[in-house]
Parts: sequence; C-alpha cells; structure tokens
Amino acid sequence: MKDTKPTAISTTVFERDHAVLTGDGFVNSVYPGWTDCEVNVVINEAMGANFCQLLVTPEPNAILKGATEKTQTFFYIVAGSANLSLNDENNEILSQGSYAYVPIGQSYLLNRFEVNTRILTFHKKFENLEGYDIPSPIIGHESKIAKTIYCGDPDLLMQNLLPDQENKAFDMAINIFTYHPGANLPFVETHVMEHGLMYLQGQGIYRLSDKWYPVKKGDCIWMAPYCPQWFGALGKEPTTYIYYKNVNRFPIHP
Repeated sequence: MKDTKPTAISTTVFERDHAVLTGDGFVNSVYPGWTDCEVNVVINEAMGANFCQLLVTPEPNAILKGATEKTQTFFYIVAGSANLSLNDENNEILSQGSYAYVPIGQSYLLNRFEVNTRILTFHKKFENLEGYDIPSPIIGHESKIAKTIYCGDPDLLMQNLLPDQENKAFDMAINIFTYHPGANLPFVETHVMEHGLMYLQGQGIYRLSDKWYPVKKGDCIWMAPYCPQWFGALGKEPTTYIYYKNVNRFPIHP
C-alpha cells in the first residue's frame, strides 16, 4: 500500500477585509538590526493593511536595535522581560504587561531578555497634525491604567494605553479590552478605523464580515475599514485582547 502523509491542517483564514491568524503557519522573517530572535510578521501592507503587527520571540542574548524615522513603534511585553534604552540615555526594565511607545525621531535598544520572552509590536507611519507637536516617548505598565466601563456595561472594561482621547497629536491608539465571562459587544461595529489585535487570555466567538470564528489566547485578527465586527466571550475566565486602531486624522485628505 502506498504511504500517505497526513493532510496539513491550519485554522488561519485570510479574506479581503479580515484575517484570523492562529500562529500555526507563521514563518520566521528578518528585521534588520534585530538579531538572535524569531520575527513573525502577523499583519502588514502586503495584505492590504495600513500598519504592521509583529510577534517577536528573542533569545536571551538577542538585540533589537533601531531608529524610528517615519514610522512610530509600540512594544508590548506579552511574556518575560527585557531591558529598554531610548536614545542611549535611560534604561528601563520591561516586565510582562509593560509597554513602550517610541515616536518618530528616536533610537531604541532592547536586550537582556528573560528566557521565553515574547513581544508584540505595532508600527504605523506617523501623520503629523498641524498645531500639534510630535508625541513624546511613553513607558508604562497595564496595571497602572484605569479600567473604564464600555458602553455602560460593567462586564466590558477598556484600558487606553496611549492618550489618544486627550491628545490629538497621537494618530494611533492601543487599547486593552476585557470581557467578563459571557459578555459581548452591544452591537455589530462597522467603522472607518482599522484594527489589529492579539488575544492575551480567554476565548470566544468573533464575527467578521458575514463569517463566525472561534478564537482563543494567542490568536491574532486583522480587520480592514468597514469590516462588520462583533465578539462574544465564552468560558469561565475573562477574555482579554490588546488592539490597535488609527485615530484623530481626517478620513479624507483636505
């Protein structure tokens, strides 16, 4: 009898206006200046997005070094820890839940990684707004950010890691959204903002366009502008994801 190989199975889905990326098909990429690390390009312009989302797994001796010229960068520590230096001046220890926003015109260095560290990054070309200065760097931890009730439902909690509501200088927002067990979005959202997200905890069902997907910790999603979207949390623990969106700029160029 002829030998047969098992059929490859993947739960990743790519559509015109959305994608669900579960990590089973990620392939390592090269990012100049970043050494001894695995770089998975989860979302970027090649799929039609206007931003980039990476998942980085560094070795303890890895070096992530670079400078932001036209593109701002946001680092979030999913697991482990790292040392961060900005402009060769200050050193900060980033632990799980820490984040760093690096605006344009800055240099950065991440090194001294704990074993099994994982880093999520978002990158967006900066759009300056007349009358506003370029934002300053921000280093923080999610535990220091207040949780606000979303749409009047105490089972939906939002944390804004960047001050996009208070400072129109920012053209991107990074939020953490937590759903208590059984909670769901109050309506199907359809809007001009684009999203990229990663699940940090829990599981649930996501509607994207006219399709429904089971999602869980570690999964990532891309949502193009105007992609109908809705989420409901399942299971006995809270469900949490971190996500990107573009904000505070003209929907058409004046």
